[in-house]
Amino acid sequence: MTPNAEGPSRRENGSPVPSENHSVTAGPQGATILNDMHLIEKLSHFNRERVPERNPHAKGNGAFGELHITEDVSQYTKAKLFQPGAVTPMAVRFSTVAGEQGSPDTWRDVHGFALRFYTEDGNYDIVGNNTPTFFLRDAMKFPDFIHSQKRMGSSGLRNPDMQWDFWTRTPESAHQVTYLMGDRGTPRSEREMNGYGSHTFQWINAEGTPVWVKYHFISQQGVHNFTAAEAEEMAGKNADYLREDLYNAIEEGNFPRWDVYVQIMPFEDAENYRWNPFDLTKTWSKHDYPRIKVGYFELNRNPVNFFAQIEQLALDPANLVPGIGLSPDKMLMGRVFAYADAHRYRIGPNYRHLPVNQPLTPRSTYQHEGPMAYRFNEASHPVYSPNRAGLSAGYLDDGVSSGSNHTTLGQAADIFVNPDPHGTDLTRAAYVKHPDDDDFMQAGILYREVYDDGEKARLVDNITDAMQGISEQVEGQCFWYWSSVDENLGARVKELYFEKKNAS
Repeated sequence: MTPNAEGPSRRENGSPVPSENHSVTAGPQGATILNDMHLIEKLSHFNRERVPERNPHAKGNGAFGELHITEDVSQYTKAKLFQPGAVTPMAVRFSTVAGEQGSPDTWRDVHGFALRFYTEDGNYDIVGNNTPTFFLRDAMKFPDFIHSQKRMGSSGLRNPDMQWDFWTRTPESAHQVTYLMGDRGTPRSEREMNGYGSHTFQWINAEGTPVWVKYHFISQQGVHNFTAAEAEEMAGKNADYLREDLYNAIEEGNFPRWDVYVQIMPFEDAENYRWNPFDLTKTWSKHDYPRIKVGYFELNRNPVNFFAQIEQLALDPANLVPGIGLSPDKMLMGRVFAYADAHRYRIGPNYRHLPVNQPLTPRSTYQHEGPMAYRFNEASHPVYSPNRAGLSAGYLDDGVSSGSNHTTLGQAADIFVNPDPHGTDLTRAAYVKHPDDDDFMQAGILYREVYDDGEKARLVDNITDAMQGISEQVEGQCFWYWSSVDENLGARVKELYFEKKNAS
C-alpha cells in the first residue's frame, strides 16, 4: 500500500492550492521563487503560530567558544574563517525539535546543532542537527511536518497516530526516522553527540571555482546515547538534564571539543551522482567523498544571561560570508526565508541590534526605524538609495558612525554559482531522480550495514513503543513503511508491535 501524498486544499483567500508538496523553482534544480504565493503564505503563517517561543526547536541551550582551523582548505574556499591558523569566536545552540520550552530534553527527538561564527566578514551561521539528513526535501511540507509532531487541538496531547500517519504518507522521511528511532534519538549528553550542517552548501575559492560541501562536526568526547528506558527515566528525574550537563561541564573547565570535517564534491559531479546531492533526505557516501579535516571548535564560556544570549540568539542560514554560498537544496532555500521571518516576528524587526546578533564588523544599511530600534542613522546620512549626496548608509554606534567615511565594504557574499545547468524556466516539479534515488534505500543500508545486532533490536523496540496507540489503518501504513526499508525489519516490527499491543 502506498498512501496518498496530498489532498485538495485552498489558500486563505479561497483559491485552489496548486500543490502542498512542491514549490516553484527556476528550473528543476534552480532557486525557489519568491512569488510562489502559497509557499510564502504557508511559511509566513507558520512562523507566526506561536508566541513567544520558537515553533520548532523551542527547548534549547547554548554556549560560546572558538573555531580553530588547523588544516589548509584554501583550494576550496576563500572564506576567511576557514583559512589556516584562523581563530573565530562562535556561539552554539543545541535544541530539541518537537517539545515546548518546558519539555524534557531527553525525550526521543532529533537534536538541533546550530552554530554562529563571528567573522571579520560578518556573521556566518550553520543551522543543522545531530543527524546528517532530515524528514523532508521541500520546504512546502515543513509546516505540515511540525504540525504532525505537535499536540492535538482537541486534547492538547501528542498523538502517535498523527505522527506516524504523516511519516508513512511521506516516504522520504524513512532515512531520518531510522536515525530518530535508533540510538542517536536519545543522546546521553550534547557533548557526546555529533553535529552536521545536513544541507549541501557551496564553497568558492579565490579563483571563483565552486565546489559542493557538507559539514560534519565529530565529538572528541565520543558518541554516547541513552537507551529508551534510561532516557525516559531521566526525563522524570531531570527535565533539563542535557542543559545542565553542558553548563556544569563548562563551569568546571571541562571544555567540550568537536573536530570539523567537510565532504567536498566537485561541481560537475552533482549532475550525475547516484543520489541527488541536494536532497536533504540523502547522505553522500564517505567512500565516494571522504571526510576532509578542517580543524576543531571548543566551547569554553557559558552565557551570562540565558534569555539575552540564548533565547534571543537568532540563527539564520541566510547569514553567509564571501566564499560560501547556497545550493539548489529546496529545504535550505525555504529556510533562508523562514528563519529571518520568524526572528522578525518573535523578537522584532530590529533583532539584529541585540548584542548577541550583532556582527563584529560595522554595518552599513538603509534599513531603519521600526519597533525597538536601538541603533539609528547619523543625521547627516541619507536613509534611501540612490541619494543626491552620494553617501552610503550608516548607523550611530555608541557615538561612532559606521558610514562610508569609517568602513570599507568588502566583496558581497556569494549566493551560488551556476546552480541549474538545466535552464531557468519556472517549474513546479519533484527533485530530478538520480540512478539510485529511492526513499528507502539509504535507510535500509543504515539498518543492514551500520547498525549492529544490539542497535537493530533497540530500533525495533523503540519503533514499536512509539507506535502504541495508533489506529488500525496507520498500523498497516507503518508495516509497509518499515518493510520498504528492510523486509526483515518490517517483519520484526510487526511481530513485536502485536506482542506489545496484545499484552497491554
